[in-house]
Amino acid sequence: MIAQGLLHDERGRVLLCELTYKREWDLPGGVVEPDESPADALVRELREELDIEVRIRGLRTVNWLPAWAGWDDACVFVFDLGVADSSLTQAMHLQRTEIAGVHWCDDDIVRDRATAVTIELLDALAAGAPAYREHGR
Repeated sequence: MIAQGLLHDERGRVLLCELTYKREWDLPGGVVEPDESPADALVRELREELDIEVRIRGLRTVNWLPAWAGWDDACVFVFDLGVADSSLTQAMHLQRTEIAGVHWCDDDIVRDRATAVTIELLDALAAGAPAYREHGR
């Protein structure tokens, strides 16, 4: 299982993480540990990787992904983290082994930098798509 957070700034831009281990940018979050809930995992991951405290406002979607590049299939839980002041990124202390940078991204940057699954997911959420998805669709 994977837990990710959807956080916007006051201009409607979405927060994406520039990761050290893959080319595309992605929503903040990470792998859920054994006996940990997805919501608790997201809070822990953002504390560890970005040094921020978040409040989960609800579940936006669950997305099943098939096995990929040596990883087993997974369910990705995407939670709503609300709206934050854009200055939040300046206060973050990044875990540099995993996070090279964080960026508030408008739609053009999302389409240029994010994973295809993330782009499809954000498009679907904006259109009011169902809460359960497979392969990002």
